[in-house]
Order: sequence, then C-alpha cells, then structure tokens
Amino acid sequence: MGLKYNTYLDGQCIFGCRACQTHLGLQAEVISDNFSGRHGDASLMGNVVNVYLGPREKKQLRTGLFTVCDLHCEVCETVVGWKYVDAHRDTEKYKVGKYILERALVVEVK
Repeated sequence: MGLKYNTYLDGQCIFGCRACQTHLGLQAEVISDNFSGRHGDASLMGNVVNVYLGPREKKQLRTGLFTVCDLHCEVCETVVGWKYVDAHRDTEKYKVGKYILERALVVEVK
C-alpha cells in the first residue's frame, strides 16, 4: 500500500472531521442544508475529499428507499455521513452521486 496524501482545501468555510480536523468539504459545495442525518441536521454536498466509502447498504430513509455507503474520514476512520449510490424513486434520483455530511460529526476548520 502506498502513502496517503490528504487534500487540503482553500476557502472561507471548510468543513472538517470533528474527531481529527481533516478537511472534508467546502461550504461552496453545499447543495442544500435542509437534510437530516442520524445525529440531526445535515448538508447535501456535491463533492467531498479525504473520505473512503463503506459497503453498500439499502436503507429506508425519510424520503424513500436508497442504496447508500457510509463516508469514513480517511485519517481517523470516523463515520461523517454517507453517499447516495442509488435511489428507488425517480423523484429522488437527483441525490445519486452526492454526499451527506452530518453537522454533528463535522466542524468548521480554518
């Protein structure tokens, strides 16, 4: 296995892992703040960095059945959200390929 290099983001508002402060995403990538996660408020993101995906799982969420993968911080392995892999309702397909960051699991870093 080779060396891992973290991606460092540059912007006014950077979201990082609450446990280790590793950069995860930019406020500019937020599509919507009107989402809920396991631990409360969450943001739908267009792109995130420094994460790896867990196994695919089918989950019944508030808006229907989805196939999702947990998002783990690449440095400390903390779960910080999930990725939408598939939506079983056509009206929810816009979420596929996008990410959820749970606000309780991330912090603003400088």
